[in-house]
Amino acid sequence: MKSMKWILVLPIAAVLFYGPRVLGQQEAAKPTTTDSQDTNIRAYVELLRADVKTKKTAILTELMQLSDEQAEKFWPIYRDYDYELQTLNDRKLAGIQEYAKNYQSMTDQKADELANLALDLEYQRNYIKGYYYEKIRDQLGGIIAARFLQIENQMLMVLDLQISSSLPIVENSVDK
Repeated sequence: MKSMKWILVLPIAAVLFYGPRVLGQQEAAKPTTTDSQDTNIRAYVELLRADVKTKKTAILTELMQLSDEQAEKFWPIYRDYDYELQTLNDRKLAGIQEYAKNYQSMTDQKADELANLALDLEYQRNYIKGYYYEKIRDQLGGIIAARFLQIENQMLMVLDLQISSSLPIVENSVDK
C-alpha cells in the first residue's frame, strides 16, 4: 500500500520540482511586451517544453510500469495524445498572451471572450484525455488506462495550478 502512495505522490513531486522552470509562460502575464520580448518568450517556452517532455516521459516510464510488449503499444498512442495536447497548450498560451496584452485595459467583452476560451480549452482537453483513455484501455486494459489517466491528471493539475496562480486576477471592468 505504501508503494501505491508513492505512485500517486511522485508525479506531483516531480512536477512541483520542475514546474517553476516550466512556467516561463509567467513572463507572458506581464502587461507590456514588445515583439522581441514575445519572440524571447516563445523561444524560452519551446526550450522548456522540450525539457518538460523529457522529464514527463521519464516519469511516465517509471510509473506506468509497462512490460516491453505493453510499452510497444502504449508509447505510439501516448505520442499522438501528447501532440494533440500540445496543440491545445499552444492555444492556451495564446490565450494567456492575449490576457497579458489586455490586462490593464480589460473590458467585460474581452474578459468574457477569454473566459469562454479557457472553458472551451478545458472541455477539449478532457475530451482528448477521454478519447486516449479509451484507446489505451482497448489496447492495454482498464488498469493501465486508469493508471495513465491518474498520472496525467496529477501532472496537469499541478501545472494548471502553477500557471493560474501566476496570473493576476481580472480587475474591475473599464467599460462599466
